[in-house]
Amino acid sequence: MEAVAGVLVGLVAALHLYILVLEMFLWQKKQGRSLHGFDAELARATAPLAANQGLYNGFLAAGLVWGLIAGDPTGFRAQVFFLSCVIVAGVYGAATANRRILVAQALPGALALAAVLIAR
Repeated sequence: MEAVAGVLVGLVAALHLYILVLEMFLWQKKQGRSLHGFDAELARATAPLAANQGLYNGFLAAGLVWGLIAGDPTGFRAQVFFLSCVIVAGVYGAATANRRILVAQALPGALALAAVLIAR
């Protein structure tokens, strides 16, 4: 179960690295605009906000990677903390912006957290 937990945590970290790239570097390009249905003008106007969000997603990914490579108990605690942050961010995003965020962000975080706790 520990291997499954590690893979799930790694996938959540990779998801947040992807979000970082999307929000920081692709926001004004077709890939970024099509995700939210933005036209070029709206994407340009919201790019600084998106970049800030992307940076925070990068911090989540970095924390999860730290949790994977750090020895216990630090690694376990880091994984639990950062996965909890992912879940809270996903629930908040679903409540305030788009319900898809619940499935795209909170659910993977919750599955990974459950696996980490069960593997313990």
